[in-house]
Amino acid sequence: MNSASSNTDQAVLKGISSMATRQLLAELLALYAAQGGCSLQLESVGGVDAARRVLAGEAFDLVFLASDAIDKLVAAGLLEAQSKVNLADSGVALAVRAGAPRPDISSEQAVRAAVLAARSIGYSTGPSGVALARLFERWGISQQLAGRVVQAPPGVPVGSLVADGEVELGFQQLSELIHLDGIALLGSLPEAIRITTTFSAAISLACAHKPAAQALLKFLVSDAVVAVKLRQGMEPVAV
Repeated sequence: MNSASSNTDQAVLKGISSMATRQLLAELLALYAAQGGCSLQLESVGGVDAARRVLAGEAFDLVFLASDAIDKLVAAGLLEAQSKVNLADSGVALAVRAGAPRPDISSEQAVRAAVLAARSIGYSTGPSGVALARLFERWGISQQLAGRVVQAPPGVPVGSLVADGEVELGFQQLSELIHLDGIALLGSLPEAIRITTTFSAAISLACAHKPAAQALLKFLVSDAVVAVKLRQGMEPVAV
């Protein structure tokens, strides 16, 4: 990091993110600080709770959430529209408990069969969960799944429910599943039914350290951090 941001290096920013980007941001923020950048005190919670807290007026310099959630906070007059950047695309993957039979998920038909065969199905309260519920509706199996669907509470990883045996088949962001013990990762959804969430960031209108926040966001979307995003189960957002 050069001295161009020397006036911003001493700033300590405060941010909030959804759980899906927690590991990614932790690694990127450590890398940024090691290169001389400012520090960010980040709190990671369920995306629904994070958006609610920002809407309630809690003070954060930077907000990291799904793109549509950021847009709603911009529309509410809380975040700067022009500051928004797209950090990464995150796809949904499937998991079962470690040691359990591994169903075929190689095609849309195979995933549908696996869902119908599972005693319980878990997904999140975030955008991926909404998309999955719509997929079940399109397949015409929502009624068949009644009583078998478990929606993880905000901030609780679906993978932890799988590991504990509470859920037989779990759907969640790959970035949230790859760090959990006690589960067997089956892989991402096949291309025909791929569910992708774009995670974005924006600066609060009340941010007192905007140059530092802008410099950090520039780093987070730079080519220099592409490898980190891939390692954390995400992909750079296509321009």
